[in-house]
This record gives sequence, C-alpha cells and structure tokens, in this order.
Amino acid sequence: MLKNYTITVNGVAYDVTVEENGTGASSMASMPVAPVKNVMPAAPAGPKGGKSVTAGAAGKLLKVEVKVGDKVAKGQSVAVLEVMKMETPIVSSDEGVVASVEVKEGSMVEAGQVLVTLN
Repeated sequence: MLKNYTITVNGVAYDVTVEENGTGASSMASMPVAPVKNVMPAAPAGPKGGKSVTAGAAGKLLKVEVKVGDKVAKGQSVAVLEVMKMETPIVSSDEGVVASVEVKEGSMVEAGQVLVTLN
C-alpha cells in the first residue's frame, strides 16, 4: 500500500511516497517541490519588479508561462521545471504584473534562483 505525504525541511517541501510491505518495513522515495512561499520581496525595487518568483528546487526550465506585461494572479503557474524527471509548476504566491523574465526555456536553474519579477 502506498501513502503520500508532504514534508517540509528547512523551508523546502518534499513529496514523499511510502510503500508498506508485509514485513512491516517501508521503502521511501522523495522529490523536492516548490516551497510554500516562493514569492519574496526583492531588495529595493529598481527598474525590475518589486517581488521575485523563485525556483523551489534545482532543475531544467521546461516552460515559461508568462511574458513581460502579463497580469499574474495569486496561485497562477508562471513556469514549469523538470525536477527529478517530474514536471513541477512554479506558482506565484502574490498577484502582480510581470516586470521581467530572468531565465530562458531549456536552461538549468538552481533552487532559489529568480525566474520572474513582478510589480
């Protein structure tokens, strides 16, 4: 029987699947997912946006779903990362207008890297 859990460690959320076998032992697999809060105020707002949407984990940027000038709603996906062979949407935890897109599709990104800025 498989059970799914989300565990947060040092601000990074992990989806964990636990399989129970007949011996009472369990096997586990985990995958980092976007942190619960991935929109943070930037240090003083300059010509770019005042808020940053960041990558929750390292991976390959498969798709940027917004462009400069687009209105973004809270909870809207702004990009899709491939993390451990799984597509992981990166969502905004605030609303705003896209001021800049800081990454290109197909590029590798690091956890915490700014993907999009919002005004």
